[in-house]
Amino acid sequence: MLVNCVAYQEGKKLADIPKEAISDYLKRPGCFVWVGLKDPVPAELEEMQEEFDLPGLAVEDARHGHQRPKIEEYGDSLFAVLQAVEMRDDDLHVGEIDIFVGPNYVLSVRRDTERGFADVRARSESEPDLLMHGAAYVLYALMDKVVDRYFPVLEALESELETVEEQIFIRNTARSNIEALYALKRKLMTLKHAVDPLMEAVGKLYGGRVPRICAGMGEYFRDVFDHLQRLHASIEGIRDMQTTAIQVNLGMINLNETEVTKKLAGWAAIIAIPTLIAGIYGMNFKNIPEYDFQYGYPLSLAMMAAVDVGLYFWFKRIRWL
Repeated sequence: MLVNCVAYQEGKKLADIPKEAISDYLKRPGCFVWVGLKDPVPAELEEMQEEFDLPGLAVEDARHGHQRPKIEEYGDSLFAVLQAVEMRDDDLHVGEIDIFVGPNYVLSVRRDTERGFADVRARSESEPDLLMHGAAYVLYALMDKVVDRYFPVLEALESELETVEEQIFIRNTARSNIEALYALKRKLMTLKHAVDPLMEAVGKLYGGRVPRICAGMGEYFRDVFDHLQRLHASIEGIRDMQTTAIQVNLGMINLNETEVTKKLAGWAAIIAIPTLIAGIYGMNFKNIPEYDFQYGYPLSLAMMAAVDVGLYFWFKRIRWL
């Protein structure tokens, strides 16, 4: 679906144009065209390929989707793949943003994501001095917006970890804590797979041999790289805390098992004393001390009770019961 098709010249918007007029505007000096597509069908991509003379391999990647974040150079053009990570119903949803950039065009294709880039277009049009950089600035603005949308996701994952940490020392929550921690680990890896490859790719846009189309935009792409570095460091920090939380949770499970073992041992000792005394007096021998004693039976019961009460309070004192 075609979302926008706009022509710009010298940092200012000329007009919303029909897609049939794209080739006419591409011929104008100092003019570039920015087209936005959402979940396009193959025919729409083929049409844009003809209009902009897009690289065949890049179009094939955009058609099939599910690509690893990357930036590839094709002569005077670039093809960038970014992952749009969104929080939906307490789970992460991953979409894809494909961006074709040439000297006089930008084609952005988004798949499986509802959040568009109307705010990016509005921001760019409100800054004509920056928009004069042309297609390279639009590439930066789109990448910057995608990366900025990672931060709320990261904050949500941090909140999840804090919630689980508060539950660790509550009894009978060990299983649910482990499930929550492993679910968090899966989400962190999803975000990490979106951030790390992109960080590696963006590093090539401002240092060393910079693609010609990005010349003069190094400081902007370095800003995106800095944001990705912050995200990477935060993800690694949360992963370390999550690993520690798992270890603490497992330690609490072992501690609870030890407490149960102590209780069982304590009650076994309390039950063993009466069993021992009753067992002795139940032996079939004629000459047993106190066998004919008038108060032998109540005395035996009193002895059992006294010993058990003494053991009970002693075990309570040492926290076995």
